[in-house]
Amino acid sequence: MATHGLGGNLVMTHIVGDHKWITKGMALMVEMQKGSLIPYFITDFKSVNKEECNIQIEDILTIEQARRLVAKSVYVEPNLLTAYAKESPLLWIGFTMTDGALGVLGTVEDVMQTGNQWLGKIIYQGKEVLIPLVNPILKSVNLKNKLIIVSLPEGLLEVYLD
Repeated sequence: MATHGLGGNLVMTHIVGDHKWITKGMALMVEMQKGSLIPYFITDFKSVNKEECNIQIEDILTIEQARRLVAKSVYVEPNLLTAYAKESPLLWIGFTMTDGALGVLGTVEDVMQTGNQWLGKIIYQGKEVLIPLVNPILKSVNLKNKLIIVSLPEGLLEVYLD
């Protein structure tokens, strides 16, 4: 988050790609210290673009108060984002990636976009591997079990292991 104006408003950047999940009165859990989540309630918000919203937080009325929240991680109830998980591969971080022939490949550690293509980063046999998250490689995403099923093209892993 970053401050916006002098009245305590904040700019919140999110990974969902849509602001429809944000509502007045909802709690944002802000990690003020490692492992310590504090609830802050939204009193008003306005979408800036697909990835940013200007928000007003209850009892945050000055820029000085807002600065305490800058650069903090923000969490919401996971069920709020479930509907968006198929559309936003950024929400797949932490999912287990499995290949139909090879079995478990690893955990998705990061997701990045290159042009129109998404890549999932895993560690396979001690090496960083980037897996394209596109058809026909991506077979299914199971949100409940946090599982991504892929069918890797022959030779893809060997490029990284040589």
